[in-house]
Amino acid sequence: MEKYDIVIIGAGPVGLTLSTCLARWGYKIKHIDNRPEPTPTGRADGIQPRSLDLLRNMGLKHKIMAHEPAKVYEVAFWDPSANGIHRTGTWASCPKFIDARYPFTTLLHQGLIERVFIEDIEKHGGQIQRPWTITGFKNDGKDPLYPVEVSLAHVDGGTKEAMRTKYLFSGEGARSFIREQLGVKFCHKDPIAHVWGVMDGVVRTDFPDIKMKCTIHSDAGSIMVIPREDNMIRLYIQIASSTDRDWHPRRTATAEEVQATAKRILKPYYIEWDRVEWYSVYPIGQGIAGRYTLDERVFMGGDCCHTHSPKAGQGMNTAFLDAVNLAWKIHHVESGFADRHILTSYESERKLIAENLLDFDARYAKLFSTRLPSAGEVGSANAQAAATVAQQHGPEENEFVKTFKASCEFTSGYGVAYNPNLFNWSPFHPAQSPLFLQYQHGTLLRTGRILTPANVTRVVDANIVHLEQEVPLNGSFRVYIFAGRPTVTQRALADFCTHLTAPRSFFSTYSYPAAEKDKVSYHERHNPHSPFFTFCTVFSAPRSSISITSMLPPLLARYRDHVYVDDVWDQRVPDAKAAAHAKMGLDEGRGGIVVVRPDGYVGCVAKLVEGKGTVEALDGYFGAFVQKKIGGEVALL
Repeated sequence: MEKYDIVIIGAGPVGLTLSTCLARWGYKIKHIDNRPEPTPTGRADGIQPRSLDLLRNMGLKHKIMAHEPAKVYEVAFWDPSANGIHRTGTWASCPKFIDARYPFTTLLHQGLIERVFIEDIEKHGGQIQRPWTITGFKNDGKDPLYPVEVSLAHVDGGTKEAMRTKYLFSGEGARSFIREQLGVKFCHKDPIAHVWGVMDGVVRTDFPDIKMKCTIHSDAGSIMVIPREDNMIRLYIQIASSTDRDWHPRRTATAEEVQATAKRILKPYYIEWDRVEWYSVYPIGQGIAGRYTLDERVFMGGDCCHTHSPKAGQGMNTAFLDAVNLAWKIHHVESGFADRHILTSYESERKLIAENLLDFDARYAKLFSTRLPSAGEVGSANAQAAATVAQQHGPEENEFVKTFKASCEFTSGYGVAYNPNLFNWSPFHPAQSPLFLQYQHGTLLRTGRILTPANVTRVVDANIVHLEQEVPLNGSFRVYIFAGRPTVTQRALADFCTHLTAPRSFFSTYSYPAAEKDKVSYHERHNPHSPFFTFCTVFSAPRSSISITSMLPPLLARYRDHVYVDDVWDQRVPDAKAAAHAKMGLDEGRGGIVVVRPDGYVGCVAKLVEGKGTVEALDGYFGAFVQKKIGGEVALL
């Protein structure tokens, strides 16, 4: 019987992202999908700013952008008026208070996004087996290394396969065979209250904001307008509500009926279709799986675990982060770095985010589906009263706009915040040291949240670079040494490296074995010493004053491509002499250490001090979840 590291069911965003990561890291994967080909049209289409950061870190962003997707920088709000609808305001899709590299939503249909991942999987020796489905599985433990037996079959029922695997993952979507077989309950938060039609196509119209994202409320219903690639437009059109007299949650409508509704909603503007690319009708249903795994061997993610309305553009983005969260944790367990118990943090971290998403989505969908009163419904009110109502429904008073603004951080992806655990240090972490720093107590960084973006100058080539993007998503922890002023931290840096190379430090314990060290290429930028750590050094000094070989201990000098100077001005900290240090909340002279998880979220922040304290603090942090015992004194016999 064939054996695999992981069997992945489903080739939507979550399955493809997981497969891409693990294929790059050398795992043996069986990946199937029950569709004969990738998504041809329609489905998810919105990539939020944080997800674009992630795709860039995976080296896939340029391939996505090569399809020339639409970009949404602003959202326009339209509300009822005496003559139909009128624009009541606009708001940035990703407002300036969010420190985003890409302050826009990228719109591209899911099939093109899937193909980018599939090409990368094939590049690394993998493939998607189609059209196949799962027919059974059991974690019987007969083989302790490959405890799960999986049965697969071609969808025509003619060909079957059986195999053993270390892990099984369901990315099957809302109708998950694996979830059903596990007996995991799917909790529906609210009853279905609205039915929507979604239509992609090329249109002719005099509606002035057709190339922008719009939320439109009128006497005739509601529409959301989403610009797409290839001159297409997506319309989300409400076709039924639980307030209707003939309400039925499974109501359907033809494309022609939905077009007629859209024409009524958009009056006094006209709209005609040159062609319809894709059309579907669906009810808004909200739900979340009670568990994401029962045994840390069979996992679920994406729509298998959470469903919600698509209008906030979160489904595919949440799936990306589900997959990456699980991928690096499986990698660290299977490569001998971390204890198996870390896999429990996949459910605790990602289920929290899904619950937050559903809470937001419920408010967002309810507000969007609620028809606002128009001036014409005020009864026999005079023109002055009607004007007052219109003003009350302006962008500063309208509850929908208030919710939209308040939720921008969450919808952009930068609001993801993981609770304290072994990876996200807090005062309750097993590692205790006075050198650890907390938010607003020595640092502005918050553990469990994304690393603040910063521009720095790379010393070797004088290129201005995005610090948070310098280390790719390769499964390594990123250790950022904010080295402050060299005259202040020279001794602390030397002591840091001395104790880093001590026999039982976290670094020495997980460095390459002696037999492998000679095989490391001279040109290896990120992992010359260990597959689990990359070190980046950032000085608060002019580039001309930095000599890598004479100012850095040999260990850090080996990361010559990851030595930077903090000399780029930033408008968010205009008075800072060292903007990156300032944005992290670290002293510009003394600096500090920032440990970032492989997925880009801050793990811990510590002072950089003379002596062994800094390394001891990091030994304690990593010692909480690695397999081998690290730190402490070694008795001399």
